[in-house]
Amino acid sequence: MTVAEPGRAAEPRNIADGVDAEIVESNQRALTGAARWAVAAACVAYTAFHVGVMNLYPLETWTYRLIHVGGGLALSFLLFGAATFPAQPGDGRLPEGLRRLLILPGAAAILLALAQAVLFAGGARVDQAAARDAYALTFGLPLTLGVAWVIALSWIAPPRDKGRIDPGDAALAAAAVAVALYIIVHAPFLRLRAGTALAKTADMYAAIAGVVLILEVTRRLAGLALVLIAAIFVLYAFVGPWLPGILQHRGYAPARFFTYIYTDQGILGPTTAISSTYIILFVVFAAFLQASRVGEYFVNFAFAAAGHARGGPAKVAVFASGLMGTINGTSAGNVVATGSLTIPLMKRVGYKPQTAAAVEAAASSGGQILPPIMGAGAFIMSEITGIPYAQIVIAAIIPALLYFACVYFNVDLAARKHGMQGLPREELPQFSRLARQAFLFVPILILIGALFAGYSVIRAGTLAMAAAAVVSWLTPYPMGPRAVVHALELGAKMALQLVAVCAAAGIIVGVIALTGLGTRFSSMLLGLAGNSQIAALFFAMVVSIVLGMGMPTTAAYAVAASVIAPGLVQLGIEPLLAHFFIFYFAVMSAITPPVALAAYAGAAIAQSDPMKTSVESFKIGLAAFVVPFMFFSSPALLMQGGWGEVLHVAASATFGVFLLSASVQGWFFGHLAMPLRALLLLAAFAMIDGGWLTDAVGLGAAVLAWAVQRGLVSARSAARGSD
Repeated sequence: MTVAEPGRAAEPRNIADGVDAEIVESNQRALTGAARWAVAAACVAYTAFHVGVMNLYPLETWTYRLIHVGGGLALSFLLFGAATFPAQPGDGRLPEGLRRLLILPGAAAILLALAQAVLFAGGARVDQAAARDAYALTFGLPLTLGVAWVIALSWIAPPRDKGRIDPGDAALAAAAVAVALYIIVHAPFLRLRAGTALAKTADMYAAIAGVVLILEVTRRLAGLALVLIAAIFVLYAFVGPWLPGILQHRGYAPARFFTYIYTDQGILGPTTAISSTYIILFVVFAAFLQASRVGEYFVNFAFAAAGHARGGPAKVAVFASGLMGTINGTSAGNVVATGSLTIPLMKRVGYKPQTAAAVEAAASSGGQILPPIMGAGAFIMSEITGIPYAQIVIAAIIPALLYFACVYFNVDLAARKHGMQGLPREELPQFSRLARQAFLFVPILILIGALFAGYSVIRAGTLAMAAAAVVSWLTPYPMGPRAVVHALELGAKMALQLVAVCAAAGIIVGVIALTGLGTRFSSMLLGLAGNSQIAALFFAMVVSIVLGMGMPTTAAYAVAASVIAPGLVQLGIEPLLAHFFIFYFAVMSAITPPVALAAYAGAAIAQSDPMKTSVESFKIGLAAFVVPFMFFSSPALLMQGGWGEVLHVAASATFGVFLLSASVQGWFFGHLAMPLRALLLLAAFAMIDGGWLTDAVGLGAAVLAWAVQRGLVSARSAARGSD
C-alpha cells in the first residue's frame, strides 16, 4: 500500500497491478534487436490485415483463410520453439555449429520449394493440362522432405537460445508461406480437382506439408492431446477397409485424402472460418482491453466490491475470472492470467491450495459459457447450426447464471464452514473511486448494445475495440498510436494458439465429412440409445467430455458437434438444445478428471496436487454437469416459453443449485451429516427439474433438513411421522 505524504491522502491500492501483463510461455522466444522489431512488425501486419479485410476490403474466401492459416503458422514458428528453452542457451544435445549444419539440407530444400511457389505466382502453374507429377522434383518432394527433416531435427535437438530466431524454425515459417502461396495460386484448379482422382502430385505434397506444419504448431502451442486425436482420425482414413462394423469404409488414396483435407471441407472449412473472423476479432478486442489496462480495472472493481466479504478473494475470482474468461476464450490461459493474483490471496484467507486452484479453474472455465462472447463459442454455434447469434446468447443467460451461482455458493459455504474472513478494507482498492470509473465498462456495453441493435458481429466487435481505446483516454493509461500498435502485436500473439487449434480441428472435421463418420456415429448412437433421448444425451455427455480432455474448448466443441449432434437431432432433440448440451460438456472437460487442463494450470500456481485439484474443481462446477440435462425437461431454462414459466424455472433451479452446493460442501445451517447431505442432494435434483410437484418435494426435503439441523425435528420423529 502506498504511504501518503503529509497532508495528502494515500492512493488506493492497485491490487490487480500486473494482471494485464503478457503471459510468456516456457517455449516462447524473447527476441532482441532487429529480430524483435521484424517479428513485432509482422504481428502488427497480421492483425491489421484481418481487421482491415473484415471491415474495409473483403477478400476471396480461400485466399483470406489461407493467409490467416499460413501467416499464423509462420508467426508461430518464429515465436515458439520446439521445446522449453533452458536457462543457459548452450545447454543443447548437439553443438550449435553441428546442429546448424544438419539443418542446412532441410532448409535448402524448403527454400527451393518456396522459390518455385514464387514462380507459380508469377504465371507458371500446375494447371489441369499439366502432367500428374509436374514440379514434383522442384516443389513437392523438396517441400515435404524438407519439412519432415527440420521438424525431426527440432525434436531430437531443439533450439536452445530463446533470444534468437532458430534457422530451422525460420525454414519452417518459409514452408508455411510456400504452402499457402501454392494453394492460393492454384485455388481455381483445386476447387475442381482436390479430393478427386484428378489431383496432382504437387497438390498432394503441398497439402501433406501443410497438415504436418499445422500439427507441429498445435503441439508447440496446445500440447499433444489434439495432435494425437487428429493423427488418429488421419490414420482412420487409410485403415478403414480393415476395420469392423460401422467404422469400416473403402479407404482413400493419399492424393485424394490430403487434397480434400486442405479445402473448405476441412482445414479451410467452418473452424477456420470462425477463427479468421469472430475469434481473431474478439482476441484483438481482449488485447485492446489488456493494453489499455481495462482488464486490470475489472479485477480491481471485483476486489473493491467483494474482497472484504467472507472468503473475499474466492468471490473475486468468480466475478473477475468469469468476466475475463468470456473475452479471452481460453480456460487454462485465463487461470494463469488471473489465478496468479487470486490463488495466493485465497490461500491467505484460509482456503486450501487445492480449493483455491479449483475455484479459479471452475470460474475461468465458466467464462466460456458466459454471454455475450462465450469465449467465441456462441459464434461457432451460430456458424454450425445457422441459429441467429442473438438467440444463442439469450438462451445462454440462465444456464450461465446458474453455473456461476453454484460456484459462488460453494465458495461462500466453504468460507462459512471454515470461519474464513475477507481481506482488510485498507488493503483493497476504494470502491467509491472505482465506481466513478464505471465508464470503463462502456466497451462491453457497446458490444452488447450493437449486437442487439442489429449490427453484424464483426461491426459490433470493431466498435467495442475502438471504444476500449477511446475510454482509455479518460484514465492514467491513454492509448496513443504506440499503445494501439502494441495491442495489435499482442492480439496476434494471443490468437496464434486458436488459429492452430481451429486448423487442427478442421483436419478432424474434414475426415468426418469425407468418411461419413458423423453419420456412422449417429447410427451407432441411435442404436445404443434405442428410442431413449435421455440415454442418447448420456452417451453424448461421455463422448463430449472424452473428446474435450486436453483440448481447448473451441476444438472440443467443433469436433463433438460434428460427431454427436446429428444423432441427437435425428432423435427429435431441438438443434439449439443439442448443441448447447454438447457445448457445455466440451467446456467442462477443462475441469473434469483425469485430464483437466484448467485445473492443472491452477494446481501449478497453487502448488497443489493436480488430481485432487481437478476432483475439487469438478465438485465446485457440478451444476454444469446437471443443468444441461434439465434443458431437455425444462426448455424454459433456454428462454423458450412464457415469462412466467421462465421465471419459475430460473428461481427453482437457483434454489436447487444452492442445495446442491450445500450438499457438496457439507454445510447448510451448520455441519451436515452424511444422511442430510444425501437428502439435500435429492432435494437439489428435484428443484432443478422445474416441475411444480418436484419443486414441492425439493422444498419439503430442504425444510426437513433445516428442521433437523435446528433440532425442531429429530431423525426418529421424522421416521415415525412417515409411517
